[in-house]
Amino acid sequence: MTKNYDVSLQKPMKSSPDSDDAKTLEDGLTWKFWQKRRYIVVMMAFFGFFNVYALRVNLSVAIVAMTEKVKVTLENGTVVEHQEFEWDSTQQGLVLSSFFYGYIWTQFLGGVLASKIGGHYVFGAGIGMTAILTLLTPVAATHSVWMLMAVRIIEGVFEGVTFPCIHAVWARWAPVYERSRMATIAYAGNYAGTVVAMPLSGVLAGRFGWQSVFYVFGGIGCVWLVAWFLIVRAGPECDPFISDQEREYIERSIGDPNEKRNIKHPWKAIFTSAAVWAIVASNFAENWGFYTLLTQLPTFLKDTLGFELGKTGFISAIPYLVMGSLLGISGYLADWSQVKGYLTTSQVRKYFNCGAFLGQTVFMMLAAYLLDPTGTVASITVAVGLGAFAWSGFIVNPLDLAPNHASVILGFSNMIGTIPGIVSPLLTGVITKDRTKEQWQIVFYITSGIYCVGCVIYWFWSSGELQPWATAGEKSLEQLESPKKSTTEKNGIKNEAMEMDE
Repeated sequence: MTKNYDVSLQKPMKSSPDSDDAKTLEDGLTWKFWQKRRYIVVMMAFFGFFNVYALRVNLSVAIVAMTEKVKVTLENGTVVEHQEFEWDSTQQGLVLSSFFYGYIWTQFLGGVLASKIGGHYVFGAGIGMTAILTLLTPVAATHSVWMLMAVRIIEGVFEGVTFPCIHAVWARWAPVYERSRMATIAYAGNYAGTVVAMPLSGVLAGRFGWQSVFYVFGGIGCVWLVAWFLIVRAGPECDPFISDQEREYIERSIGDPNEKRNIKHPWKAIFTSAAVWAIVASNFAENWGFYTLLTQLPTFLKDTLGFELGKTGFISAIPYLVMGSLLGISGYLADWSQVKGYLTTSQVRKYFNCGAFLGQTVFMMLAAYLLDPTGTVASITVAVGLGAFAWSGFIVNPLDLAPNHASVILGFSNMIGTIPGIVSPLLTGVITKDRTKEQWQIVFYITSGIYCVGCVIYWFWSSGELQPWATAGEKSLEQLESPKKSTTEKNGIKNEAMEMDE
C-alpha cells in the first residue's frame, strides 16, 4: 500500500478510502510554530496579553514608590520625611480599583463588537489605546489623584474588550481539538506580563523614578500594536500567507467561515442558561482571588511581611511565573484527555476547574494561618499556580457551549467577573487600615470562601456540550465523534490530533 507523508512531521499518515479528502484534513503540528499561521496568531495573542497585564499591574508596584515616605536632606542640613503623594489606604484603594470602573462596562460590548466587525480589530485597538493612555499616566498623577483615576478608568474602558474579543478570534482560528491549548498558551501571556512587569517596575521605580514604569510599558504596548495589525488577519480565509492545507483543515474542523459573520445572538437563551451562569460564577470566584493578590500583594509583602520595595516586585511575580508555566501544561492535558478518550469535554471542564478551586481554597486558608515570609509566599504561589487548571475550565468553556457566541458569553461573564476588581481593592483598603496581620487574615479568609462557593456552583451546573440554542452548523467535540460523521472527516481531524500528541 502506498503511504502518504506529512512533510512537517516526516512520518506516515493513515490512509483512508478517500485519500485526497483526508489530506485536506491533516495538518500535523510541529515545534516550529512559525510554520503554522494559527500558532503565529497564538504567539501574537500571547504578547498581546503580555501587554494587557503589564499595563494593568505596573501601578500596583509604582504606587508603593509614589506613596513611600523617604528621608530627604534639605539645603540647611535638616532631614525630613517626604511623601510625593500623600494618599491614605482608602485613596490608594480607589486608585487601584479605578481601572475596573471602566473595564466592567466594555466586557459585554467587546464581545458584541468582535462578533460584528472582527475580533482581531477590537483586540488590537483595545490594547493599543491602553498603551497610549499609560504614557500619559505620569502627567495625570502629577495633576491630581482624580485625574489619575480618570485616566485609569478610560484605560479600563479600552482594555475591557480584550478578553471577550479574543474568543471571536479563536472561533475563526482554533480547530476543535486545539481549543484548550491555543487559548491557554495565549492567556499565559497574562502571567508572563505580570512576571516581567512586577519586578521590572520595582527596578525602574527605584533607579529611574516611578514615571519610567509607565513610559517603558506604554512604549512596548505601542510597538506590539503595529506588529499585530501587520501580521494577524481576521481568519484563515483572509490570510495570504497560510497554506491551502492548513486553511482547509481549520475550516473543515470549525465549519464554514461565512457562518462566523452576521451572527444573531439568542439573548434569552444565553441569559437563562445554567451552563453560562456556571461560567459567570467561576469567573467571579477566580477573579476575586486574582485581583486581590494582583493589586494588594506588593503592599501586603511590604507592610505585613517586611519586604523592601525592591524585593516586593520580584516576590510578587513568583506566583504568576508558576501560573504562566502551568497554563501550557494545563491546556495540553485538557486536550490530550479528550483526544485519548479518557474524559468527556464536560468532565475535563469540571475536574480541572473544581479541582483547582478546591486547592486554592485550602492554600489561601493556609496562607492566612501561617503569615510568615516563607510559608505564606509558598502557599500563595501554589494557590495562584493552581488557577492555571481552572482556566482550562471556565475560560475555554464558552467555545464548547456555543463557538459563534463565545465572545458574547465570555464578555458577559467577564463583566460580572470584573466586579471583584472594583470591590476587592476597596474592601481590602477598608479592612486593612491599620495594616495588621489579623486584618490581612480576614482578606485571605474571604478569598478562600469565594473560591469554595465558585467550585460548588460550577460542579453542579456547568456543561461541556454544544447547547441546543447555539448555531446549528457548529461542531462540538462530541459531534465529531458521532457515527453519523463520515469516516474521512472523523479520521482526518482526530488523526491530526493523535499525531500531535505522539
